[in-house]
Amino acid sequence: MSELALRAQKLDAEDELAGVRSRFVLDTVSDHAADAAGVYLDGNSLGALPAHVPGRVEDVVRRQWGELRIRSWDESGWWTAPERIGDRIAPLVGAAAGQIVVGDSTSVNVFKALVGAVRLAGEGRTEILVDATTFPTDGYIAESAARLTGRTLRPVAPADVRTALSDRTAAVLLNHVDYRTGRLHDLPSLTAAIHAAGAVAVWDLCHSAGALPVGLDEHGVDLAVGCTYKYLNGGPGSPAYLYVRRDLQDRFDSPLPGWNSHAEPFGMSPAYTPAPGAVRGRVGTPDILSMLALEAALEVWDEVPVAAVREKSLALTDFFLECVEAYLPAGRVECVTPVAHEERGSQIALRCPDAGDVMKRLIERGVVGDFRHPDVLRFGFTPLYVGFADTERAARVLGEVAGAAPSNGTRAL
Repeated sequence: MSELALRAQKLDAEDELAGVRSRFVLDTVSDHAADAAGVYLDGNSLGALPAHVPGRVEDVVRRQWGELRIRSWDESGWWTAPERIGDRIAPLVGAAAGQIVVGDSTSVNVFKALVGAVRLAGEGRTEILVDATTFPTDGYIAESAARLTGRTLRPVAPADVRTALSDRTAAVLLNHVDYRTGRLHDLPSLTAAIHAAGAVAVWDLCHSAGALPVGLDEHGVDLAVGCTYKYLNGGPGSPAYLYVRRDLQDRFDSPLPGWNSHAEPFGMSPAYTPAPGAVRGRVGTPDILSMLALEAALEVWDEVPVAAVREKSLALTDFFLECVEAYLPAGRVECVTPVAHEERGSQIALRCPDAGDVMKRLIERGVVGDFRHPDVLRFGFTPLYVGFADTERAARVLGEVAGAAPSNGTRAL
């Protein structure tokens, strides 16, 4: 057994979060397995299944829907689920209760948040700034929001936001962690700069919530959105969430006023009156099956401090980079994720010319990450269920699969 493998065993034995792994459904395979996923490093796309969720979903389907039927909106708490589950997510992103509502997709919530931000900023501000490196959907939504509100959209790299801000800026939409590279952007200082310019800060937390401390309340973030199927393990297509800071809620004007966000939803009034608080972020009937699966999934966070998750995340990614350097020929891959802890999320992105083929062969060997066009291998480290032995094996198999350095070469890791 190699020195790195022995170190991995020792680190796993000392890991205070090691016991959380048993709360998930995970494959266990040997090094020689060729057709099963033994190391799952794609939780930054879809989190693993918490073991107790199937039974809870069965109860929702068989008893709550099958037996109670319409009574479950009241007796099973379906109607209040969006706010109740929002309060469950709140401590994971550094927010007090009553500021997060769960429902709709991330894209829909980005639209609500960005148009709402422009309306909060007022008529005198004519420009929206959007992260130029953003996930495509955020860019599409920002462009549509700009057209609908009569604002000009300007894509700006996060590093250039401070110099791009002006008295024309209405709102700024940024990603907390870059989905390609895993770069962590400076939420506290960027939010402060946006506020100093008199603009409204909107943050996309899809790649940070559940992986690292966010501090929404502490840093005065105005609006935020995020998905729940990555590090929060809510399941494929699980509903997203919208955060509206408490002191802005009575002025938040959603562009999608639905009957669920009405002050008297069963009054069936032709005139819309928004409900107080975060409820005004709701739109239509919530997706109960996936929402209650998410609620069950969030129980894996019981007694798990986010700070401990962050500490392990950095240790795992540090160890992975060390193993990659040991197991791969110099120059075979280029790390595009920042090495500095304060600039790193919970993934490692490696660039190599044949990344698509390399990832295919990794998956065949039981190491599951993902490929981003044209040349990036992404490995997501979910500290709740990824261990150091997993990390060492993933790097070792990568070394075996990647083989010799490509003819054109890349910068050494």
